[in-house]
Amino acid sequence: MLEVKTFHMDSFIPMPYEEAIAPRLGLAHQKLQNGTGPGGEFTGWVRLPEDYDREEYARIKAAADKIRKNSAALVVVGIGGSYLGARGVIDLLCSPSYNLKKKDGPNIYFAGNGLDADALGETLDLLDGVDFSVNIISKSGTTTEPAVAFRFLRKLLEARYGKDGAQQRIFATTDRSRGALKSLADKEGWETFVVPDDVGGRYSVLTAVGLLPIAAAGVDIDGLLRGAAEMMERCAVPGYDCPAWRYAAARYQLYRDGKTVEILGCFDPAFRMMAEWWKQLYGESEGKEGKGLFPASVEFTADLHSMGQYIQQGRRLMFETVVRFGPSVRQLSVERDEEDGDGLNFLAGKSLDFIRDKAAEGTLLAHTEGGVPNLIIEAGPRNAETVGGLIYFFEYACGLSGYLLDVNPFDQPGVEDYKKNMFALLGKPGFEDRGAELRAKLNL
Repeated sequence: MLEVKTFHMDSFIPMPYEEAIAPRLGLAHQKLQNGTGPGGEFTGWVRLPEDYDREEYARIKAAADKIRKNSAALVVVGIGGSYLGARGVIDLLCSPSYNLKKKDGPNIYFAGNGLDADALGETLDLLDGVDFSVNIISKSGTTTEPAVAFRFLRKLLEARYGKDGAQQRIFATTDRSRGALKSLADKEGWETFVVPDDVGGRYSVLTAVGLLPIAAAGVDIDGLLRGAAEMMERCAVPGYDCPAWRYAAARYQLYRDGKTVEILGCFDPAFRMMAEWWKQLYGESEGKEGKGLFPASVEFTADLHSMGQYIQQGRRLMFETVVRFGPSVRQLSVERDEEDGDGLNFLAGKSLDFIRDKAAEGTLLAHTEGGVPNLIIEAGPRNAETVGGLIYFFEYACGLSGYLLDVNPFDQPGVEDYKKNMFALLGKPGFEDRGAELRAKLNL
């Protein structure tokens, strides 16, 4: 069962904070549960683990099974919340080296999350001579990065399989009833799945947005939802028995005491893309009106040999949140070597898990003694139920955190600024005046 441990940050707080913050957390909790706070129309994720479309869920499973049977590759086209959650879960539960492993399912490639020709071209090369399908994920269908990538991939599908064959290999996850992608999917006859109106992209990993590619990779999505539902029940009860309350309160108090950066760390390299999902979740939800912690991440122990120096002795502007999982599935132990040329016989018989845990404990002591508060999230065994619960925990704590800051945790007005500028500079119809203004500023 997931626990949040605050022992190694409590000494940095000059006063008891939980009782003082509890009334505000109670109000934030009510806003999430009742959908009455700013952005309340986007709180459909709060009860999603039990209140989801069973018919669509069955179609997700059927589509994933179809992809696993007829495709050696699935290309997931999306950006931000349309791909980070799925990639994070697949890396964590299947392996960052998933595509290199022997398996009975397809390789999973991610495209449409950037505008680099070499990256997209390499993905197209990997599909040469390979049966593949495409899952295009976009609420509107007009977001530039995925829309551009999909145009290339659709052309390749139709050239290889013909229009009718391509129709059976394109799966569109989009708005229920409107938008460019929904209109195109209906016209072409592609199977569609819904991005719910009341669930924003960064909270959508447990909808069709994440579940279809995750299921295609062979992950137990029933287990994901079971774990999320169990955490939902814990979070529905107000008070500090709820781990999301403990996490939100601790990070809010550290923020009030002058910490401006939260570093999410983990001693499992497979967690790296989950940390990328977490960064979007908290960065887009909190970072507005001049407020919010800056979310950063590290991969331990590798980053102890790079960022570890700054964490240990740099400016005291951060705290760490460290996610810890249970024992590794594979157990390896150090063998004794007669010559002991590397001097490691003192570790003979010790498991890598044991060595890793001692590294984690040594890091914890070094960093806290160096002035960096640490929160520890004991997540449990690395399986689907644990990860589903962890996802919901982070989402619920994020909603609470946004309301503690008095911001809307469910909008992202700043994201639109770069899009408008990009459209203007690319010459999109309707942006001509803005384009001329921006070119003058750029001295182009």
